[in-house]
Amino acid sequence: MEIFTLLETLEDILENSKNLPFSNKGIVDKEEILEIIKEIRLKLPDELKQAKWVKEERQRILVEAQKEADDIVKEAENRIISMIDEHEITRKAYEQKAEIIETANEMSREISKGTKDYADNILEGIEVALQDALTVIQNNRKELK
Repeated sequence: MEIFTLLETLEDILENSKNLPFSNKGIVDKEEILEIIKEIRLKLPDELKQAKWVKEERQRILVEAQKEADDIVKEAENRIISMIDEHEITRKAYEQKAEIIETANEMSREISKGTKDYADNILEGIEVALQDALTVIQNNRKELK
């Protein structure tokens, strides 16, 4: 920073200036001081512009970093929601699976019972027919004797 160098030069000139007798005032080269002040004035706007640019750049970087952080948080939230949805879908699929298996088992029991009842009815009919036939055979044998 050249301005600081110029200010130090001014400070050195003032410190090394000769004092007036019986006072705290010093003798300096007016032209030299004015020339340094003029240089400071010329350089000051550039340095102010540079400081302003640094400040704006810092602000831009902070805004960009905040936006990036917000995007990361939003993506993480979306991913969490997606994972929760997947978990919910999986849970519902397991529930449906259990319901389907239970329904299938119930139907299997009903079919099995129906089959047994049907077979029992057929066998009962055959048994009655066989008993009737046995009775006829027994009666026929009695008649033959």
